Amino acid sequence: MILDVFKVLNAEGIETELVQVGGSDIHGCRACGSCRKTKNLRCIMDDDIINSCVKKMVEADGIIIGSPTYFSDVNTEAKALIDRAGYVLKSNGAPVKRKVGAAVVAVRRAGGIHSFDTINHFFTISEMITVGSSYWNVSIAQAEGDYEKDEEGIRTMKTLGENMAWLLKKLKED
Repeated sequence: MILDVFKVLNAEGIETELVQVGGSDIHGCRACGSCRKTKNLRCIMDDDIINSCVKKMVEADGIIIGSPTYFSDVNTEAKALIDRAGYVLKSNGAPVKRKVGAAVVAVRRAGGIHSFDTINHFFTISEMITVGSSYWNVSIAQAEGDYEKDEEGIRTMKTLGENMAWLLKKLKED
C-alpha cells in the first residue's frame, strides 16, 4: 500500500525511506515530562526505535504514517510512535511544523476512518500540512494479497503520491 505511494514519489525524484515500527517492542508514552525538561529532541526511554523515528521526522520534508486497523484504531506501535514523538516534538518547539504529512490505513471493514483520524490528529497538533487523495487514504486489506485486489485503494494511494509530490515540490520553490 505505502509502496505505491513511494513509487510515485520516487518517480517524481523524491527520496523515500520505509521505517517499520510494527512488530517492535515499543513503549507507550508515560507523560513523564523529561523531554520537556531536557529539550534534546529525545524521549528518556531510549531502548526502542522511537528516538530514531523522531530524528528522521525532523530531517524529512514529508512524513507518512501508516497503520493496520486491528481494533477500531491504529495498532499499539503506531499509537506509541504518535504519543511519544508528538510529546517530544511539541516539547521542542514543533520542528516538524509546516512539513507535509499523510496517513495511510489498512482495514478489514470498519474502524479505518478512526485510524485515519488518529494519525491526522498527530499531524494537526504538530502544525503540519496534511495531504489528501481522491478518497480517504484507506485500503481494504485483511489478508495478504487483499490490497492488490482493491483497485480503488490502489488508485487512492497513487493519487496520494501525486498530491504529496506536487505539494513537496511547491514548498521547495519558496
